[in-house]
Amino acid sequence: MKSWSNKHKQATAAAPANQPAEGGAPYLSDNFARNLDSMQSELGGSPDLKVRRIQIGGERRIEAAAIHLSGLADTVAVNEFVIGSLLGNTEDLFPDDTDDMVTARASDQAAQETSHGDGAASGTAAPAEASINATAESAANSAAKSAPMFTAEPGTGRSPLPQLILNRALEIGDAVLQEEWKDIMLAVLSGDTVILLEGYRTAIICETRGGEQRSVSEPSSQLVVRGPKDGFVESVATNISLIRRRIKSPKLRLEYMKIGTETQTHVALMYMKGIAGEDLIREVRERLRKITLDEVLESGFIEELIQDKTFTPFPTIYNSERPDVAAGNLLEGRVVIIVDGTPFVLILPAVFTQFFQSAEDYSQRFDIAIMMRVIRYVSFLVLILGPSVYLALTTYHYEMIPTTLLINLLSQRENVPFPAFVEVLLMETAFEILREAGVRMPRVIGQTVSVVGALILGTAVVEAGIITPIMVIVVALTGIASFAIPAYNMAIAGRLIRFAFLIMASMFGFYGITLGLIVLVAHMNSLRTFGIPYLSPFVPLSVKGQKDTILRLPLWLMGPRKSPQQMRAELPEYMQLTTGYDEQLSPLILKNNTAARQQAEGEQHETDE
Repeated sequence: MKSWSNKHKQATAAAPANQPAEGGAPYLSDNFARNLDSMQSELGGSPDLKVRRIQIGGERRIEAAAIHLSGLADTVAVNEFVIGSLLGNTEDLFPDDTDDMVTARASDQAAQETSHGDGAASGTAAPAEASINATAESAANSAAKSAPMFTAEPGTGRSPLPQLILNRALEIGDAVLQEEWKDIMLAVLSGDTVILLEGYRTAIICETRGGEQRSVSEPSSQLVVRGPKDGFVESVATNISLIRRRIKSPKLRLEYMKIGTETQTHVALMYMKGIAGEDLIREVRERLRKITLDEVLESGFIEELIQDKTFTPFPTIYNSERPDVAAGNLLEGRVVIIVDGTPFVLILPAVFTQFFQSAEDYSQRFDIAIMMRVIRYVSFLVLILGPSVYLALTTYHYEMIPTTLLINLLSQRENVPFPAFVEVLLMETAFEILREAGVRMPRVIGQTVSVVGALILGTAVVEAGIITPIMVIVVALTGIASFAIPAYNMAIAGRLIRFAFLIMASMFGFYGITLGLIVLVAHMNSLRTFGIPYLSPFVPLSVKGQKDTILRLPLWLMGPRKSPQQMRAELPEYMQLTTGYDEQLSPLILKNNTAARQQAEGEQHETDE
């Protein structure tokens, strides 16, 4: 028996056809071979493009192809739920009245042709009518055998067949119809399987993304002694599921978007409806949509483009690879951005105190959590001020050092050829080199190199008379203090600021340190993170907000959590806008605040009149 696919080609040859992407049009063609050739040529004949050509249907068969990229698609899902469904569920797929409809349509056509040839006169005799009916029936049977199973809609090339396969044959959870060429290519490049049908301009996209990926494991950073041990991975779908396991609320909202003209990276935006501020959600969404990059390979690309102020050493967006941290911040009214291909999610807005909090603070008793937080803040002060205070004391302010210690320090410096400032720079630079080497080397020997290298280097420089022993102690204490800060990016900010204070202390002593602190606090006070003051709840001062900053009160005293938007709304009117506030806001929030302020001023003016 002849294949019905050849007859179907002839039946649809006269229909207008859109060209595929390489022909300049953005839609599929009804030419099956041309679609396959266009897809293979657009991918440069890539060997990992797998095309499985099959024939589906029962007595009348149509050619189809299942297309996917090996390594990106789940092979089991492709074989069992896509190809297996097409081969096993399409023989009895079509409804019983399909042949009747086709036969009736062919019978009508044959009857019209016969009547036009013989029956123009109105007085035709009964034998002639019988002859016409017999001829029409014979023509209808012949036409029914060669007619297509589903006739395309005039001028569109669309047919119920792809929809019927989608609804009644495919045994896969997520599948959609698609006609645009760019969306079909993006689906293939994302790991989905595309089904093309001979003679049809509609493709079926099946969700088969999978392949090899890292399993959920303990985070490599932000480690805890007590608490959950699972961490985010490089799959955006897995990361979303880890958050949903912790927040089983219909208020948890999820939005998808693609960023990157070349990479087309999947980015997920998550927030709690009714808890997160609407202006915050709108502003985050707007900033993400304005990103115009060719590639987004990590969440750091997005972080750098959406933050309020670029020229600052302080991080204004928090990142974490812990699902419990992301869930807790969502419940506090913040927004979480998940980027496909990285285990680090972005949490915003982020204030200064947030970088000194650890997930373990809420797993331990409140008194233990308070002690650990105080140690972290003290460690940050030691990190940025330790070497500069030592330099100021030994260079300008000898009178502040106890006499016995001063004599000991002076005796150590007798054989040292360099001034104290050069000593500090040498040791700090050497320590940073050892730290970077320990991070970049293989994990098995990285820590050993850092520890052994520091011991050997410190002992060698002291015995050689290049550095004083007390300087080695100060630099080592500073380095250890940097490891006590939970957020790695905040520790890096402290290491950068440390060098600025060293320069100020070498020039002006404690006066330079005091001047540097004033500039530092003023700079931090000018920072905004999506409209939220960076030093809140200290500046502007909020007494209620002190329950979970340096202190961590018992949970029964903290009460319900309040989002930054709610805390800001509770401030007095004269404290909601501080000096330099408007200059740091993004255009959208600035526009809203300006309009609200102008409206309030107009109403006040009318009241005064």
